[in-house]
Amino acid sequence: MMRLISVKSATISFAALTTSLIQKRSHALASSASKMPPLLSERNMSEHMDLAQKAIKYFDSSPDPFHAVQTSIDRLSALGFTELKESEPFQDKIERGGKYYYSRNKSTIVAFTVGNKFEPGNGFKVIGGHTDSPNLKVKPHSRRSSSGCTQLAVECYGGGLWHTWFDRDLGISGRVFVRNVDGRVEQKLVRINRPILRIPNLAIHLTSASEREAFAINKEDHLTPILATEAKKALTGKDDDSEGWKSRQEPLLLEMIANELDVEVESICDFELNLFDVQTASLGGAYSEFIHSARLDNLASCFLAVEGLAEHSQTELNDDEDISLVALFDHEEVGSSSLSGAGSPVMGDAVKRISAALCDGEKDEDLYAACIQKSFVLSVDQAHAIHPNYASKHEKGHAPKMNAGMVIKRNSNQRYATNAVTGFLVKEIAEKAGLPPVQEFVVRNDCGCGSTIGPIISSSTGIRAIDMGCPQLSMHSIRETMGVADLTNGLTLFKAYFKYFRDVDSSLEQ
Repeated sequence: MMRLISVKSATISFAALTTSLIQKRSHALASSASKMPPLLSERNMSEHMDLAQKAIKYFDSSPDPFHAVQTSIDRLSALGFTELKESEPFQDKIERGGKYYYSRNKSTIVAFTVGNKFEPGNGFKVIGGHTDSPNLKVKPHSRRSSSGCTQLAVECYGGGLWHTWFDRDLGISGRVFVRNVDGRVEQKLVRINRPILRIPNLAIHLTSASEREAFAINKEDHLTPILATEAKKALTGKDDDSEGWKSRQEPLLLEMIANELDVEVESICDFELNLFDVQTASLGGAYSEFIHSARLDNLASCFLAVEGLAEHSQTELNDDEDISLVALFDHEEVGSSSLSGAGSPVMGDAVKRISAALCDGEKDEDLYAACIQKSFVLSVDQAHAIHPNYASKHEKGHAPKMNAGMVIKRNSNQRYATNAVTGFLVKEIAEKAGLPPVQEFVVRNDCGCGSTIGPIISSSTGIRAIDMGCPQLSMHSIRETMGVADLTNGLTLFKAYFKYFRDVDSSLEQ
C-alpha cells in the first residue's frame, strides 16, 4: 500500500514537473517570438508585394518566348490595345492617342502608344528586352531510347548552367502546328505543366573522385531526359511504325500533346518545343525580399516593360509628344541574328512604318532622320548582382546589390551601348522619379564581358541606347534570384522614362 502511494506521488510530481517545464518553454518561445522582427514591415517589403505577385504570375505563365508574347498580349489587349498585322499596311490604322501591338513569329512583340501631341519628326521612346532564356529544346527528331528507357532528344539553347538542370521536375511547352479538317494549319500553344521529364544525376557510388570534382557534362549524352520506361510503353502498345515526320517522333510525346490540346494525334504536323522547370516562382528570404524563379533573365525586364507601357497608356497620353514603344525580341541568348531577333529589321521597320503612317504615308527622309536623332532605347537585360560567396568576381568599385536600385552596364570596348550621354540621361530621369541612385556595373579587366541587344539596335538604326537592368544572382541557372524592391525600382524608372524623357533630353546640349 505504501509503495502504491509512493508511485502515485512520484507520478503526480513528474506530471507537475512536466507541466511546469512545458509552461516555461512556451513562455520562452513566446518571449523569443515577440523579439523577432516582422517579416515584411521591418524592411518595408510589404509595399512591393502586389507587384511581386503580378510578376510571379507573369513568370509562371511564360515558360517559353511564345507564351511570354501571349501573356504580354493578354495584358495589353485587356487595356484596349489594338492588334496590327505586319503583313498589312499600317496606313489609316494608326492615330494619335492610339494603342497598338503586333508580333513576329509569335515570339517577338512590338507594342506602342501614340501621344496626343505627336508631330511628324518627333521621337520614339523605346524599351527593348528579350523573351528567350537558355533551355533545352526538343530536337526535330525527338525519338530516342537507351537501356530500356524512353527518352527525348534535346538540344542545348544558349549558354545555360546545364548542371542545374539535373534532378529537376521538367515539363514541356511551346507551339504545335495542327492541321484542321478543312486543311488549314493552326498554331496552338501547348504547356504540359507537370513533371513528365527528368535528367537524373549519376549516383555518387558510380562516379570517381575526379569525376565528382570536375562534374564534366557531355551535353549530347548526359542531358537527355527520361520520359518513360520502354516496358511501360510495351504494355500500353504505344509505338508508331509509320513513315514520315511522325515516325521520327516519340509516340508518347505526340499523345501527350494531343491530349493537352484536345486534338487527334494524326492532326499534329510539327512542333517547336522546349523543356522547363515546373516549380513555380516564389518569394524567398526571411523578409520575403527575394523572388526565386526560372527565366528572370529576361522575363523580369519583359514584365516591367509591358507594365510600364500599360500604366503609361492609362494616364499620360494626353501630354505625350512621342511614340512610347516596347520591343521584346527572341534569340538574344544566341546572338540575335534571326528573323525575330534584335539583329533583324524589326526595330528599324517599326520606326519607319509607324512614322510613315502618322505622316499620311509620305516618306520624308529629313523628318525620319530628325526622328532618329530624337529617339532613345533603354536596352533592358538583367545585371549581375554581387555574390557574397564570390565577391572577388566583381570589380571592387562596381558591385551592384539586389534591392538597391537599377544597374547601368558600361564597357569601353562597346560590349554595352552605354556612353556618357545616355548614362547621364537615365540618371537624371531616375533622380526626377525619386529613385535610389542608379548602380553601375563594369566587368573586371581579367574577365570577359557579355553583351546584349543595345549595341545591335544602336548600330543598325542610329538610335542612342543604354544597357541596364535589375540586379540578380544565378544568371542562366534553371532557377535565378532577384530582389522584389528592384521590380518596383524598375517599373518606377520605366514610367518616368516614358513621362520625362523628352524634357530631360531637351535640357541637354546636343
